[in-house]
Amino acid sequence: MASLALPQTPPVRRAFALFGAAILFVLAAALIAQVSGDRGIAPVASSTDIEVRGIKVDVKGDSAEEARLNGWRLAQRLAWEKIGGPKIPDSQIESMVSAIVVEQERLGPRRYIATLGVIFDRARAGGLLGGEGERARSAPMLTLPVLITGGTQTMYEVRNPWQRAWAEYQAGASAIDYVRPNGAGADSLLLTYGQTGRRSRVWWNDILDQFGAADVIIPIANLTYSYPGGPVEGHFTARYGPDSKYLGEFRLRARDADAVPAMLNQAVQRFDRMFTGALASGLLTPDPTLSLGQLEIGPQVQALIEAARRAEEARAAGQEGDNASLDNGATPTPTASEEAAVQTITVQVGTPDGSSVDAALGSLRGTPGVRGVATSSIAIGGTSVMRVSFAGDIGALSAALRAQGWRVTQGSNALGITR
Repeated sequence: MASLALPQTPPVRRAFALFGAAILFVLAAALIAQVSGDRGIAPVASSTDIEVRGIKVDVKGDSAEEARLNGWRLAQRLAWEKIGGPKIPDSQIESMVSAIVVEQERLGPRRYIATLGVIFDRARAGGLLGGEGERARSAPMLTLPVLITGGTQTMYEVRNPWQRAWAEYQAGASAIDYVRPNGAGADSLLLTYGQTGRRSRVWWNDILDQFGAADVIIPIANLTYSYPGGPVEGHFTARYGPDSKYLGEFRLRARDADAVPAMLNQAVQRFDRMFTGALASGLLTPDPTLSLGQLEIGPQVQALIEAARRAEEARAAGQEGDNASLDNGATPTPTASEEAAVQTITVQVGTPDGSSVDAALGSLRGTPGVRGVATSSIAIGGTSVMRVSFAGDIGALSAALRAQGWRVTQGSNALGITR
């Protein structure tokens, strides 16, 4: 019985197949590595308690425990004075303290040196402090802390001390509603330093909707190390909005790398005061271009809309009159121009970058006869799909787009357009 020889894959083709499989495996492994692992730092739960940080104490006692107790009592009194509390016994101050936060401490046999934070219960301390009443709160602000060091800009790609400082900041008593991502999972791919340089409102709207925010604030920390183990200079810049508008800057200095976390915690508090001041002065308001629902229509445009609405009502009334004449046996007079039926047409457009998406949307919305444009899918670097409501047939829309300089390919109730 003769055997049938199966065709064999040529060696060159087999080599290319193996090479392609290897490339796909490497890309998949890189993508998994970028979104897996312990990347996120969960923000602390915010409360409205009164927190006072950076209280330095240096006290002695008959024992180590007594020295620590004396240091904590002194920190409570100093923190109470720092927030402008009236003179009351230490025992009463202690009854209003809900927690002591140890930032740094050194404990000796009879000496206690530390930097502490004191948290007062607002319900018990608010009456003595006079209360702040109802504070104006900002809109939810997506917080994107950028760390620049060693010529590298990072945000949530890897864990860093600047991300940790913002995650551990107790922002419940602040006038700013900080929306702080934890950086885990897809956040490391979506929220990168490159996002701060994008201006496309389409991109920003997608991101802000995902995190439930109305606008964005960008605190930037630029750290310069003099030499290993030496002083660290910190240049901090506040920016806000999708256009990365400049708000202010300041500088801090740490004596060595071990003091950097304390410097960053101090910088976060400085940023909070800066953002709060901007909110009070009216600068930190949501950009109206980020949400179409928040756009304010000028009086001139509003007048044109009202005039068009009145003309539409008059035309509708005239058509009703014509129909009544037709019912009475009269011959209707044809109108000069009748509006064609509105239909939905799918338009595929090449979008190599974010600006091309905005340009395509603006061009389509400005085309005569277009009643509305909605995006089905956005593909930066590929082909985006949009649904166009057009008063007319697909041929008329194709001609209108060609008149605007588009190269148009017409299909079955669909158009493909490129520049």
